[in-house]
Amino acid sequence: MEKYCVIMAGGIGSRFWPLSKNDHPKQFIDVLGTGKSFIRATYERFMPLVESDHFVVVTNAAYKALVLEHLPELKPSQVLCEPMRRNTAPCIAYAAYHILSQCSDADIVVTPADHLVTNEAEFCHVVATGFNFVEQPDNAGALLTIGIKPSRPETGYGYIEVAHGQAATGSVCNVSAFKEKPDHATALRFLEAGNYLWNSGIFVWTLKGILNAFASHLPAMKAVFDEGRPLFGTDAEQQFINDNFARCENISVDYGVMERSSLRYTIPADFGWSDIGTWGSLYTHVAKDAAGNAVSGNVVTADCSGSVINIEQGVEAIVQGVDGCLVAYRDKSLLVCRLHDEQQIKQWVEQLPPRHA
Repeated sequence: MEKYCVIMAGGIGSRFWPLSKNDHPKQFIDVLGTGKSFIRATYERFMPLVESDHFVVVTNAAYKALVLEHLPELKPSQVLCEPMRRNTAPCIAYAAYHILSQCSDADIVVTPADHLVTNEAEFCHVVATGFNFVEQPDNAGALLTIGIKPSRPETGYGYIEVAHGQAATGSVCNVSAFKEKPDHATALRFLEAGNYLWNSGIFVWTLKGILNAFASHLPAMKAVFDEGRPLFGTDAEQQFINDNFARCENISVDYGVMERSSLRYTIPADFGWSDIGTWGSLYTHVAKDAAGNAVSGNVVTADCSGSVINIEQGVEAIVQGVDGCLVAYRDKSLLVCRLHDEQQIKQWVEQLPPRHA
């Protein structure tokens, strides 16, 4: 079976404001100082598994040029443009129908564009294991999510519950339940229980499997794409999407498909993963000074500890007396807040005038 990789790259990363903004979101930024943007690192991570012409990037129409700038190996036809944000289920359905126009018998891995993986050899092994599992005749229709063995009581991730004793096996197992992002007490209970995994948002399935899942669980959405099936892979594809994408329900593939399916599986994995979705997650992966501050830019600190201070190049800053705080400045935008309140950044940004968001 031919292997395809779908990279979801349409988000704006508002929890990373002001570093990530509408006109240049975090997937196109070298947040970690590695010399590669997130989307570039994601592409290279899957190169050992997928041929370059089998990558599909789904993004906002405004970011197509950025995608091609960061991934020059791709043809423009490999960059699918959503006319609006409608969550991950329509995004994945769009990619599936585009792939169907090229290949009727494919394995597909779906990934966000902005994750960190430190052990890429183990990552490739896990994804290859997933490919092998879903393409077996006995596993027809299997929908697999890669689960991450938790290292802390994280409140920023959803969780996957598996049977006791299975979370440590590293082999494919059934999903008992998906859990929402918990509060700290619940996250601590999940960690202590030992049978909960972080939901990475990375999926593996066959093309037939995901199309059948849409037919069973989101039939109205599938019907929209079925109308345009003769147009996918042609010059008329984009116009069909522009005209009909808004008809799709705004729903995640987790809610719309995975939570409703009886064919859901996971692989407990440990390959140094983080979605780097927040400043706090960045803090765990960057160097810190003797006081535990993660400082970037031309900054002088005094009486500060356990803080993230990120100031753009060309700007000088003095920060005094902050503990466990976030101070970030980019493009005439300033954020100062407590690190443990960072989950509120997204709603704060929504209160700003559009030109600042």
